[in-house]
Amino acid sequence: MSLVEAAKRANTSFSEIPIINLKSVADPDPKVQQALARQIRDACVDVGFFYVSEHGIPEETIASALTSMETFFALPHETKMELDNTKTPNFKGYNAVLASNNDPTGAGDMHEGFEFGWEALHDAPGALDPRRAEDGSMAGANVWPDVPGFREALLEYYHAAVGLGKHLFPLFARALDLAPDFFDDKTRNSAALMRVLHYPPQTGPVDERVIGIGAHTDFEVCLGHCFTILWQQPGIQALQVRNARGDWIDAPPIPRTLVINLGDQFARWTNDVFKSTVHRAANRSGAERYSMPLFFGTDYDVRLEPIPSCVSEERPPHYEAVTAGDYVKMRLQAAYGH
Repeated sequence: MSLVEAAKRANTSFSEIPIINLKSVADPDPKVQQALARQIRDACVDVGFFYVSEHGIPEETIASALTSMETFFALPHETKMELDNTKTPNFKGYNAVLASNNDPTGAGDMHEGFEFGWEALHDAPGALDPRRAEDGSMAGANVWPDVPGFREALLEYYHAAVGLGKHLFPLFARALDLAPDFFDDKTRNSAALMRVLHYPPQTGPVDERVIGIGAHTDFEVCLGHCFTILWQQPGIQALQVRNARGDWIDAPPIPRTLVINLGDQFARWTNDVFKSTVHRAANRSGAERYSMPLFFGTDYDVRLEPIPSCVSEERPPHYEAVTAGDYVKMRLQAAYGH
């Protein structure tokens, strides 16, 4: 079945998020890879979200990152604001509670966050990697707080998640009926931006205009990227995904899994054959909640234009071509208002 035909027959009234086991992700057998790619294709066409199990990121790496996040977000507000991302031209650093607003009809996002990009773990803190010189609006060094072990713990997780992302690209290529190496020359210096997020507990009267992250697709107001790799804190339900009927489907944290959701670059590249699905996060648990999304994209100079197999007379191109770097800048300006 062609991709365009698959899009016509998509079952977008899903009631759960599929789980895909990546145990055999490095198996060289083409049949094994194709079987994985079929699962990914179905999930991307129907849902735009899926869990991955046996993803290869050690639990100790995740636990260390979580401990460091807790330490940082417990700092005094004034200390964190010294790294406020409005002070940097590349959007990196800290954003306070309600500083971002992913839903234009909302009153702000009830979370605080810290954002950074590529940096070699063993470089000097904040060193500018020459490979990132062409990163457009995101070019420039990271900023780091004076918290022992924070940078090292987060970069260890970051590089592990980037490694997972690089394993996923050949599977996405196969899912799109492309050669497994289709994305290789487009992801040599992939744009991989990571946020660590803290959601304070929301108690008392509920104001639906203020939730953890307002309803959005990663096409509308989030970073320009292909997909997100999300770790969410176990035991606290917050993430919800909206199906074609308008129902909010819970995407609870499942032990030892990560969530993958598609972003705007894949939506543009596939002419909306792969879905970028509306989702939100609301922490009504009465407890602190933490999460780590890594936004994985292409090199910033890559031109985003529809893949030919996703276009037909009945399905003409939905978007004008644009470079990934220009698109990232536009989306960040929309999210943060600067």
